[in-house]
Amino acid sequence: MLEVMRAHAPLLVLLVLTAPASAEPVAPIQAPTAAQRQGYWNQGKAELTSFELQQARYGELHPGSAVLIFVTEPFSKTKQVKLDDPRRAPDDAVEVLKLNFSRKFETGLYPYSVLTSVFTPTDGTPTLKVSSSTQEWCGHVFMQLNREPQGGLRGELRSYFESEGDAAFEVPDGVLLEDEVWSTLRLDPNRAPKGAVKMLPGLTFLRLRHVPAEPQDAQASLQRIGDGRLAWEVRYPKLDRTLRIELEDRFPFRILAFSERYLSGFGPGAVPLTTTGTRKKELMIDYWNRHARSDAELRDALGL
Repeated sequence: MLEVMRAHAPLLVLLVLTAPASAEPVAPIQAPTAAQRQGYWNQGKAELTSFELQQARYGELHPGSAVLIFVTEPFSKTKQVKLDDPRRAPDDAVEVLKLNFSRKFETGLYPYSVLTSVFTPTDGTPTLKVSSSTQEWCGHVFMQLNREPQGGLRGELRSYFESEGDAAFEVPDGVLLEDEVWSTLRLDPNRAPKGAVKMLPGLTFLRLRHVPAEPQDAQASLQRIGDGRLAWEVRYPKLDRTLRIELEDRFPFRILAFSERYLSGFGPGAVPLTTTGTRKKELMIDYWNRHARSDAELRDALGL
């Protein structure tokens, strides 16, 4: 098999929401050179990483799987869609690192499928677009954010819930996006938000908790936690929520684990629980060309 494949044993660590005692502030990290970035992200393949998922929902933890799919592609700055032929519109084209974050889990009888897509320019400019959809047997919900030319983002929500319905909203200029941090960490962790910030929580969280899309006061940090690992963490006091992403401390800054603690469930049955993702396996592959029945064995290679 020509694909580059790496298998990782489950990480025998306890994912906690406060940094361990050995954690220390991070000095500037060795940023990747242009040649490193080009050699890794522009080889005509995508990086697929599978995670064992324990998803908090309805006051319980539900087993499932998650996949982080990172790939670069040409993107239209005006239309905010993938360009079919960037040579036809060179002034409109920008290279983005696209993240598709897939989660699948079951809640009792019925399944959930959640996909969030993030389009972040590799040149360090702000993310242009985020979209997220959730499908389950009751129906489906869709959210999207688009960067406006004058600054800020335009948002829309499509939901089958009466209380949410179809709605439009705005995210003011200067508000950071939690969803873009995953890509920022992969490109250069030095750019990750730190300190007191105004941040919009991830779209998946907003929909699973049915929380309005409003910027929140948050506290972010990046720390070394030993064994060649970094941990980026953001805390939202008003939401009583913490997200933690663990990654390698050198390029390509692979994500090793994630955890998210918040109140799960609704009404009196709501309890604080921690969603966790533990890295399993990785493939570097042109997955869009692997759609034959014989390619199904690659799902086994990812542990899916």
